[in-house]
Amino acid sequence: MTGFFTDSTLCIGCKACEVACKEWNDVPEDGLKFSGNSYDNTIALGHSTWRHVKFVEHEATIGAGGNAPRLMTWQFSSDVCKHCENAGCLESCPTGSIVRTEFGGVYVQPDICNGCGYCVVNCPFGVIDRRPTDGRAFKCTFCYDRQRAGEQPACAKACPTQSILFGDLEELQLVADARIAKLHANGMTDAKIYNPTDSSVGGVHAFFLVRGDAREYNLPANPVVPTVYLRDAWGAAAAGAAAIAAGALVVFALGGKKRMKNAERRT
Repeated sequence: MTGFFTDSTLCIGCKACEVACKEWNDVPEDGLKFSGNSYDNTIALGHSTWRHVKFVEHEATIGAGGNAPRLMTWQFSSDVCKHCENAGCLESCPTGSIVRTEFGGVYVQPDICNGCGYCVVNCPFGVIDRRPTDGRAFKCTFCYDRQRAGEQPACAKACPTQSILFGDLEELQLVADARIAKLHANGMTDAKIYNPTDSSVGGVHAFFLVRGDAREYNLPANPVVPTVYLRDAWGAAAAGAAAIAAGALVVFALGGKKRMKNAERRT
């Protein structure tokens, strides 16, 4: 299985990945509105932003890795669909539009999507989004067409610092472990790997190396696939139905006794 390893400590915020993604996939522009948040005008992943370079402002209290403790510093990280092992969007799609490809990615077939939006509310990371023009859902395709042709995704190929690596998941994990060991040896002890294998998501095919709190990079500590609540929901529904049935039987039985007493009085 293939995947992405995104090392935020190597990201320079150039947005080459965003541009390459848009150019290759013919993704519409985002509106080009000034956000006031540094040069981050795309703000978040969405129907027209499949790669998003997030700007994270930190107080440079770490003092290691070239950050002066007395100054504010920026951290950058290129966010993308996580292609979850247990994908909420795929599990909730009623039309079969969303499928798992042979490479392990989660792919939305736009010609089958009916725009119901179930996938949007069932994504633990808020990635997938509906396009206002036609209501269909869109997100990163894992450059499925490029992978089938033996090429790596456009974002990884365009990254000038190798912040985005693409390849076999197990090999990428070894690269990530070596990188973490090196950063820790150099004093960046706050560096960590984000891959929620212990959550209901069951791990991701796009994992990250970040510094500090992963939540600042739009990476929740415990992402939850909403469908895990279905068992409790169906259990509650079954209990409610049983209670209604029992109540109906009691009412029917009491009504039968009342009718019998009335019949006896008439006789």
